[in-house]
Amino acid sequence: MDSNNKENETEKLTRILSVVQNLYYKKKEQLEDLELEISDLQSILNQINSLISNKSFSSADELYSKIQSLEKKPVDDYFKEEISEEIFKGTNIKRKIFSNQNQKEENLLCVLNLYDFKRVEIKFIDPENRAIQETSERFINVFLKGALIRIKENNPNLSISYRFKNTDKIEYITISNLSSIEDYDLITEKIRELLAREM
Repeated sequence: MDSNNKENETEKLTRILSVVQNLYYKKKEQLEDLELEISDLQSILNQINSLISNKSFSSADELYSKIQSLEKKPVDDYFKEEISEEIFKGTNIKRKIFSNQNQKEENLLCVLNLYDFKRVEIKFIDPENRAIQETSERFINVFLKGALIRIKENNPNLSISYRFKNTDKIEYITISNLSSIEDYDLITEKIRELLAREM
């Protein structure tokens, strides 16, 4: 009887640990997003201060046109052939995949980051529970065949690497040499499908 009670307590503690871990990672991601927003706001403030100090005798029309010229280019401009790769540097498009196991609670399963429109880093939250293995049939059929092999047909320079959590469970996937945002869309879609059993 005592051993049953201990097992029940262990199960409860394990569930509590899982909930707290998910909340921790969710809050951590929100904090990272806020830090990026603060950094962007600081950059804009610096640009405005610079304009004001350098152009203190300029007319309001001139100041306004300068501010307009400092605004970021639309995303479509990044895909024009005449844009140099230097402009891509420093860009980051983050996507998060959540589960909704019950109506009250949403769990973060995975975070994807596209850097410089060339490299994707995929981080699985709580990889031991996700139990995604490089050699599993589901991983091969859904992700490798469904996304990477299709992308590699048009992009032979594509490369992939893995980092594992303690055992053979994948924690990180890094995919390099992407050629378009559509590649990132396909990768996101297939990761979402791979994790569908968790959602």
